[in-house]
Amino acid sequence: MKKKYKILNIKSLTFLLLLILMNFFISCSADKSNEKAENSVQGQDLPEILKKGKLVVLAENSSTSYFIYRGKKMGFEYELLKEFAQDLGVDLEIKTVTNLDEINGLLNEGEGDLIACNYTITKERQKEIDFSIPFIRTSQVLIQRKPDGWESMDFEELKKHVLVDPIQLANKKIYVWKESSYYQRLIHLQEEIGDSILIQGETGEVSGEDLIEQVSDGKIDYTVVEKNIAQVNRRFYDNIDINLEISVRQKIGFAMRKASPLLKARLDEWLTKYMQKAAFKYMKQKYFEVANLTSKSQEEFSSLKGGQLSHYDIFFKRESAKYSWDWRLIAAVAYQESKFNPNITGFGGSYGMMQFMPEVGPKFGVYPNSPAEVQIAGGMKKLHKDFQCWPEIPDKVQRQKFALASYNAGLGHIKDGQRLAEKHGLNPKIWDNNVEEMVKNLSHKEYYRDEVVQNGAMRGAHTAKYVISVFSRYLSYKSTFN
Repeated sequence: MKKKYKILNIKSLTFLLLLILMNFFISCSADKSNEKAENSVQGQDLPEILKKGKLVVLAENSSTSYFIYRGKKMGFEYELLKEFAQDLGVDLEIKTVTNLDEINGLLNEGEGDLIACNYTITKERQKEIDFSIPFIRTSQVLIQRKPDGWESMDFEELKKHVLVDPIQLANKKIYVWKESSYYQRLIHLQEEIGDSILIQGETGEVSGEDLIEQVSDGKIDYTVVEKNIAQVNRRFYDNIDINLEISVRQKIGFAMRKASPLLKARLDEWLTKYMQKAAFKYMKQKYFEVANLTSKSQEEFSSLKGGQLSHYDIFFKRESAKYSWDWRLIAAVAYQESKFNPNITGFGGSYGMMQFMPEVGPKFGVYPNSPAEVQIAGGMKKLHKDFQCWPEIPDKVQRQKFALASYNAGLGHIKDGQRLAEKHGLNPKIWDNNVEEMVKNLSHKEYYRDEVVQNGAMRGAHTAKYVISVFSRYLSYKSTFN
């Protein structure tokens, strides 16, 4: 017995050692995976955002988060983050995400710094990403279609034709985004009512607002969204009922990577203060309570309806095709110059949609009384000419930025900035943070009096801002309009 006892001890020790070794290797592997994940987004917390001068937001194209109307960026969450970016002293760049199934992955891969999509804060999501403090609290509601003839019914009569109690959802088919908090809520609701709900999980390419429209059109019978979204969309679809709440009030916040604790701390601090201001209360009121502003999201020139930027898209597309340009870039220039107004007169006598100066416009066949299509044709011709003036720039995007700067300030000043960049050890073939910096310095004597400068002083900061604004708008148009 004594010998057997020793053998069992040896076996136990061997097994224990194997367990320790296995745990060690698993731990090392996990540490390496975590390290790899952290390294993949290293350098993208608040200090790096401030350094690059840009806050990048991954947003849903919706009437509450972010949309473009007649070329102008709008949306409750967009305006809120625009205020935050201004407080940080950085630019705001929006990247619209068409498939919300991918949005968390894109965030963690460093494609953006924040998520703005009316995102409910849940325990499941917090395992993967972090959230700001909530800026909205709202419940989930059932979207259902009112019966025919509802206009002539009183409230009590209408109640007989719609669901008024969650228990009535038994065996009803409800369409929701599979990765949403609505899907999880319906799963739990089955347990609460003691019966099955036929939950149809949709991909992230189908938005909540798409499903609301399908309910209104009679294509499906039910969906679920947050009450604030439902209230906005009821203005567009008056035949939907949104009165059945199926959850307690839930928290909506902005999402960020777990590797961005400084960004979270700064955003939380800012939100805490900003939400006490009258400006925040007004912002909520104009998007969620006043019909006029959010109604624009459903009008002809909204990114949510029709896919048109302006009355002049056909001309932007036709003229840009002649030079193999992206029509959305010239449209971004036109919006920056005139907000698509062909009859505007600007500073120094500049005129038209593309804001030609009197001494420049005729060279491109554009006069103050020229029709919009002629103005666009001339503007495209000028942009392409400016682009061709930089054959030594190998990167197309950088070359486009040199062309935009030339369009705004004239070729001579940008050539001066390039010569200064070379003299000061910067890359003369890169606009961002290189020639851009020297162009900004051309408002200072020590730079515009330098012997390499041939065209004198200029408002360089204005041109740098122009390039940033146009290109940022172009990227927004590119991700939103076809």
